[in-house]
Amino acid sequence: MNPLRLAALILSIASGLSGYAQVSVTTFHNDNSRSGQNTSETILTPANVNVNTFGKLFSQTVDAYVYAQPLYVPNVSIPGKGTHNVVYVATEHDSVYAFDADDNTGSNASPLWQASFINPSKGITTVSSGDVGCTDLVPEIGVTGTPVIDTTTGTLYVVAKTKERGKFFQRLHALDITTGAEKFGGPATIQAKVKGTGDGSMNGFVHFDPLRNGQRPGLLLQNGSVYISWASHCDNGPYHGWVISYDAQTLKQNGAWNATPNGGLGGFWASGAGIAADAGFNLYVATGNGTFDKNTGGSDFGDSIIKLLPPTANRFRPSDYFTPYNQQTLNIEDADLGSGGVLLLPDQTGPHKHLLVQAGKEGTIYLIDRDHMGHFNPNNNDQIVQSLDTAVGGMWAMPAWWNNNLYFGGSDDFVKTFTFNPPTGMLSTAPASESAVFIGFPGPTPSVSANGSNNGILWVLQTDDYGSGSATLRAFDAMNLANELYNSTQNPSRDDAGGAVKFTLPTIANGKVYVPAVQEVSVYGLLSTKAKSVGK
Repeated sequence: MNPLRLAALILSIASGLSGYAQVSVTTFHNDNSRSGQNTSETILTPANVNVNTFGKLFSQTVDAYVYAQPLYVPNVSIPGKGTHNVVYVATEHDSVYAFDADDNTGSNASPLWQASFINPSKGITTVSSGDVGCTDLVPEIGVTGTPVIDTTTGTLYVVAKTKERGKFFQRLHALDITTGAEKFGGPATIQAKVKGTGDGSMNGFVHFDPLRNGQRPGLLLQNGSVYISWASHCDNGPYHGWVISYDAQTLKQNGAWNATPNGGLGGFWASGAGIAADAGFNLYVATGNGTFDKNTGGSDFGDSIIKLLPPTANRFRPSDYFTPYNQQTLNIEDADLGSGGVLLLPDQTGPHKHLLVQAGKEGTIYLIDRDHMGHFNPNNNDQIVQSLDTAVGGMWAMPAWWNNNLYFGGSDDFVKTFTFNPPTGMLSTAPASESAVFIGFPGPTPSVSANGSNNGILWVLQTDDYGSGSATLRAFDAMNLANELYNSTQNPSRDDAGGAVKFTLPTIANGKVYVPAVQEVSVYGLLSTKAKSVGK
């Protein structure tokens, strides 16, 4: 055959197969830039996501609250049970479940596997709200941060908190995604210390406290390491913000960093958002209220966005940072900069090649050049690319990115779109569109499904009834948020999303939407697929 014709045939076959490719969602908000976008969604469109053709297909029961984002891997071979598209769900009862992602009938009514990190008969339990003196997570604390999956090795990494005969532990587990079995000689008990004189220091060192430190942010996997970050429970001190990393193959600790080693607080809250990372393996994190003295030669980073180089010799080194001019006020008023997660924009061709965006409790949007973050200016924030003061409601969430649009779900606010102009490298100063629906505390973290730059849908999980009512799944036209396509209250008897859990978000993959809730995860999709068993 003519080589050119052969090449064309191969390309044609590859193009045809690409239409059947299934996306994986293996980390918080879809990728390490934390964009929240799935641009390979070919099934769900603005035309078919409506109450008549789209709704709840089924739900699966789990043993506790689900704070972690569900993760999704297609075509997983489960020993003795065949090949399945799998959704992975972690709970506050220290469990991880693997469910068939498309079907709950027959043998799929039960989990494909379940792993538990407790053993009450041996005195190993979850940690109670009373143990930490905080009712932020009730009634128990087990797994809060979203796990991360390495599909190349078939490994799920997750941090579990336990109480064992009166002592407290946090451990990094590496689970086989096909069986739930521990891998790499795990789990690894999390311990760390850094030089410092801050709260809780002993003999010149600050030690990681497995009771005080709360592991809420999603885990990060990159360049062969797993990265984990912490704040506390209810701001109960003494505590510090920690970033600790482990070799993904050996589970040996290879890095530890403390945000306030000579002070206190400075936690990594992020409302569940994972550490962001760029192609150069740099990490980007934002701290909450705490000691700040970096501008005067210190090493404390309260209310700051920090760029961390990859660890060497078991240590991280901050290479750049930004701190708002009103940091002292933010600290005093508990108006955390780091209540929201950091999002990295795609590389740009305009005046600023590498940008990040972030917003905290004040609702000010910060657009920052990642190569020149600006440090601290006591007079204003003019050293950064752009700041839009109180542009959105306070952020206990993070934005999403798609098609040169940034989407924000502020607390006590409407969901809003701000457009990004590539030639100028700036955001619109006013929303380009906003939802008609007003959402209370804590506000949602939006996610986008689209087929490339077409058929964009913005998904949010409204959880302001947490503790007393159901969550509401909402879908908006991503090009005009005033157009709400669907919400789960339109047919509540069919589509109820389960008890609301704050800081949660849905996962959208291959024509379905996975919604975490109190003791359940619900699966939404096109109603015509309800009786079908997909991907078997």
